[in-house]
Amino acid sequence: MENLKIEIAKNNIPNHVAIIMDGNGRWAKLKGKPRIFGHKNGVTSVREIIEGCAEVGVNFLTLYAFSTENWNRPKLEVKTLMALLVSSLKKELKTLQKNNIKLNTIGNIENLPGKAQKELFEVVEKTKNNTTLTLTLALSYGSREEIVNVIKNISKNVVNNQLRIEEIDEKIINNHLYTFSLPDVDFMIRTSGEKRISNFLLWQIAYAELFFTDTLWPDFRKENLFKALLEYQKRERRFGKTSEQIEEINE
Repeated sequence: MENLKIEIAKNNIPNHVAIIMDGNGRWAKLKGKPRIFGHKNGVTSVREIIEGCAEVGVNFLTLYAFSTENWNRPKLEVKTLMALLVSSLKKELKTLQKNNIKLNTIGNIENLPGKAQKELFEVVEKTKNNTTLTLTLALSYGSREEIVNVIKNISKNVVNNQLRIEEIDEKIINNHLYTFSLPDVDFMIRTSGEKRISNFLLWQIAYAELFFTDTLWPDFRKENLFKALLEYQKRERRFGKTSEQIEEINE
């Protein structure tokens, strides 16, 4: 694993990595266990990937922890997931502080149980001055809902004569997103073999490189992350330009 880390070019690290952590339920099923067993073991992967990103110099890491659609899952699973969120935040605060990691959150947070909100905001407050890595948890998050809210809020500003239609541009839209304080995503990873975006950061991944792996989330470790980053570094990010133009810029 250390050899893999050494191979990663330090001058080509994605600034912002986003991960769809998929496969907890299937991992548990393969072991003849209930789905929540997979969620609990997925916490270890979260810890490893946070550490791995910090080690190689990723500045922003966003994890799709709970989508708006996840509220439709069985009530017991949702309740257990919320309890797991609270216990994990309590356990990981010391690790976040030790590694100088700032916790951030996006989504419809007011939909979370009161206890989860309280613990979340406490950790966010206690880590707000940390600078090595910004870890964002997408909780009760859905990108379409986010975009609808952006349109509503911008429309209100127009109606109230606080904004002219001609002034609306990408910057205005960005400033109204949950992720207004974050840069665009450079590299998006999805585990478990599924090849879908699943309503995650649809605006923010416009030019992101996408990486899909068959590895189920509870089995995803630093080694898997480093291999993914090496794959990222093999790609040419053109942002609509030609390869020749990119070469001229890099010369």
